[in-house]
Amino acid sequence: MQVPIGKIQYFEESDVLYYLISEGEEEEAIELAPGVTVELNKEKEIIGIEILDASRFMNTFVAENFQKKLASIQRYR
Repeated sequence: MQVPIGKIQYFEESDVLYYLISEGEEEEAIELAPGVTVELNKEKEIIGIEILDASRFMNTFVAENFQKKLASIQRYR
């Protein structure tokens, strides 16, 4: 998987979203949530983030967060 550093790339065939933060060999991967994995190097620095089933994840994430923001905006009107 070739992704430019600092870029988000979406792989439509596998519905995977990948964000490469820095080059380096992955030493460890930690699953933060179902389908969301953070990749670490040997210094325990984040080098990448992978989101599986990305279209569903993003739809849910955007809907939930935008609803919260909209609700907070409407309270101050």
